[in-house]
Amino acid sequence: MSRDLPSLNALRAFEATARLGSVSRAAEELHVTHGAISRQLRVLEEALDQPLFTRLGRGIALTATGEQLRDRVAGAFDQLRDGWAELRRQRSESPFVLGCPSSLLARWMIPRLERLERDLPALRLHLSPEEDPLNPSHAQPDAALAIATPPWPAGWQIHELAPERIGPVVSPGYAGLKPLLERGLPALRDEALLHTSSRRQAWPTWANANGLPLDALRYGQGFTRLFYLLEAAVAGLGVAIAPAQLVQDDIEAGRLLAPWGFVQTDASWILATPRRLHDSRIDELATWLRQALMSRADVWPAMNPETRKARSFTQQREPPR
Repeated sequence: MSRDLPSLNALRAFEATARLGSVSRAAEELHVTHGAISRQLRVLEEALDQPLFTRLGRGIALTATGEQLRDRVAGAFDQLRDGWAELRRQRSESPFVLGCPSSLLARWMIPRLERLERDLPALRLHLSPEEDPLNPSHAQPDAALAIATPPWPAGWQIHELAPERIGPVVSPGYAGLKPLLERGLPALRDEALLHTSSRRQAWPTWANANGLPLDALRYGQGFTRLFYLLEAAVAGLGVAIAPAQLVQDDIEAGRLLAPWGFVQTDASWILATPRRLHDSRIDELATWLRQALMSRADVWPAMNPETRKARSFTQQREPPR
């Protein structure tokens, strides 16, 4: 059965003209020209083979056919407006689900959650731990926070937030700390380095940037997740490597030292959203995350006295052999 309808633009032009009693005012409301409204009205009149308006002095008035169409169209547009407003209200009140690997969640998001909720009270953020939130086989969240490298996965809109910076960290209570500080960077060649299978290239990337030959790296205890690796470092089990933002709080609190600094990698902190999703809250969240990640404290953590001492040694370190 045919369900032919006239152009929606023509019906919008008619509804606005009938409601406002003026072609000019309808054109202004719809942000089009007077001529565009007139053409749309003619489309309807030609389809019905009847006039919808008649001249009344300097204005216009609805014909009997125009009044019938107005009553039907106005009710339909009212329902559309009410339905659209309800959908927007429900969307704004629904939780915003952010997928996030557990290490980023525990070491960066949760310590800043109170500030985020204070700054963006309408967001109603719901954090969903997910080791690979961009995996297409998983249920897609409203957005995903991750550290990743291009090429970006298909089907996602990527908001780049900040470059990743990585560097070695060690506990002030580590038994082998003193010779490390005294010998500087070359001492790492004799160290059984803590590492994680989730970031296999972290140590080689940092070593390349600092002139250490890759065959000089000696690996010790490995961990499946970055979170476990950093807990091991805090516990004084050895030297680990991590993104600067994930160890900032530990460095400021004196739980970890970063004697050899951080280097930028090819990866970035990103906020990824499904391309099909259009939500005004995404831009607000991306702006907030970008500012938090790029703040002075987050890019280069404040150094405690032990870290300053360690850096004084590394500034005088001998070239790697």
